[in-house]
Amino acid sequence: MEWEPEALKELEKVPEHVRSMAKMGIETSVGKRGKNIVTISDVKETEAQFRALMGKDEKDGKTTKIAVVRCDIVSETCPGVACFRAFNKRKVHFEEYGKDAEIIGFFTCGGCPGRRIFRLVDSLLKHNVDVVHLSSCMLMEGGYPKCPHIDEIRQMIIKKGVKVVEGTHH
Repeated sequence: MEWEPEALKELEKVPEHVRSMAKMGIETSVGKRGKNIVTISDVKETEAQFRALMGKDEKDGKTTKIAVVRCDIVSETCPGVACFRAFNKRKVHFEEYGKDAEIIGFFTCGGCPGRRIFRLVDSLLKHNVDVVHLSSCMLMEGGYPKCPHIDEIRQMIIKKGVKVVEGTHH
């Protein structure tokens, strides 16, 4: 897919850690419209759609569908209460979502090295998942070790075309 220089310049404004996912999303959107050149208006249109998805613009009334993946080992001692409390109160990593957002999935990685992720994200896509949160237990060091496979898990989800947010309640 070709990009106009102004469109590439606009893409550079996207935070680096999600830029490749944004680029893939823009190119998919443009391709579905039968185009093969990305313009600045395509980038801005996709940005507006993203803002609506994240509850920053609730004009379209779209329900954001969220899933949370958590550490299989930690799940033996954690019932997920803090993740759900943060979502229900729209706190910490859930504060950007509109009131119509809903959690449609809450699952474990399946154990190291995240063996269930690929299959479960496929299943969530059938239910129109918009975003997957990597739970705080996978990211923090302290009571539990940080997930040694977090980068691979994140990339698996992104390659499926699903937005990833790091964190839930911390």
